[in-house]
Amino acid sequence: MKQDEFNDPLWRTVLSGAQMLFVAFGALVLMPLITGLDPNVALFTAGLGTLCFQLVTGRQVPVFLASSFAFITPIILAKGQFGLAATMGGVMAAGFVYTFLGLAVKIKGTGFIDRLLPPVVIGPVIISIGLAMAPIAANMAMGRTGDGAAELIPYHTAIAISMAALLTTLIVAVFGKGIFRLVPIISGVLVGFALSFYFGVVDVAKIAAAPWLDIPHFTAPEFNWQAILFIVPVALAPAIEHIGGVIAVGSVTGRDYLKKPGLHRTLLGDGIATTVAGAFGGPPNTTYAEVTGAVMLTKNYNPKIMTWAAIFAIALAFIGKFGALLQSIPVPVMGGILCLLFGSIAAVGMNTLIRHKVDLAEARNLVIVSVTLVFGIGGVLIGTGNGPDDFGMKGIALCAVTAILLNLILPGNDAWKNKHLDDQLP
Repeated sequence: MKQDEFNDPLWRTVLSGAQMLFVAFGALVLMPLITGLDPNVALFTAGLGTLCFQLVTGRQVPVFLASSFAFITPIILAKGQFGLAATMGGVMAAGFVYTFLGLAVKIKGTGFIDRLLPPVVIGPVIISIGLAMAPIAANMAMGRTGDGAAELIPYHTAIAISMAALLTTLIVAVFGKGIFRLVPIISGVLVGFALSFYFGVVDVAKIAAAPWLDIPHFTAPEFNWQAILFIVPVALAPAIEHIGGVIAVGSVTGRDYLKKPGLHRTLLGDGIATTVAGAFGGPPNTTYAEVTGAVMLTKNYNPKIMTWAAIFAIALAFIGKFGALLQSIPVPVMGGILCLLFGSIAAVGMNTLIRHKVDLAEARNLVIVSVTLVFGIGGVLIGTGNGPDDFGMKGIALCAVTAILLNLILPGNDAWKNKHLDDQLP
């Protein structure tokens, strides 16, 4: 990559930035809509987080940071148990995990990551993230709340909308050409939303009542040790996602970002972005594979385009009617798309085990994968977690900690040196 490649006209750089936000937009807003967070806040924190990342890394890496799907289930559960403010305190603490990992990489080198998070740990944790969220997708596709407790839209109407949205997403993802292949989520949302208008299940009154310009509904965090311990372990999976994203964009641009600016700096930048997101009430941030795909397709490697993408995201966050429009998307639209997204997350985890040839005939590998999957998907609870002062760990947090501990304790944990941390969550 030559320096003169960055001497594009300003208008082209600005246009490329808008295009990158367009590519990231579907997943960016879908995550907060699923978890009940404000999509305008998510836009704001995605933009601000990307700018923080660029500041820390010297604006050398062309990546865009936005909502991480790995935190969907923990945020939903933590909100119900501890409240939104305490959940955001846990998100801020999760950002510090990246900072710690970055410091460890600086001191110990990447071998620290290799030992702590080999494929036998990464694979089942990612599978658990996808499959644990599968019931949420199924319930939403059928017009119910994520937990299935209440029906929001009649079944026959909901299933028609959700399957149309899913089919559109599948067609665009498989048969789309050029930049359009990178926006299957937006395509599915548009078709599902159009059908929702046809069936009369969109609340247009809220859209009409919303102001054109409005300050996003920020939430100040509170620090609750239970919420922190509940959410922090989940950060280990997106940390691998981050490393994979940095390696992937480096392979596209022809630069080794693990050396310059360095993995310790990129982890620190991602950590600060996530901590800042939690401080404002937004979802945790992570590098977006869709944007890396757009960088590869357009061959525009200038990190300045991500600056403009961040600026556009922040500007959109203050358009009140836009946020009201996003929040009016009916649950079947999201549910249909999530049937693909959550399944693809699990598939990435399985691919991690296959690509790295993890031998499940070995007793230690079988034990780690088996226990991790049951703890992550089956709902095992360690502790009580009944009251505000009771400790409890379950779901993705529990399975991540379990997988790491089993890998460190069982004999043979240095048999595999993970040199290909290039697997990614959607």
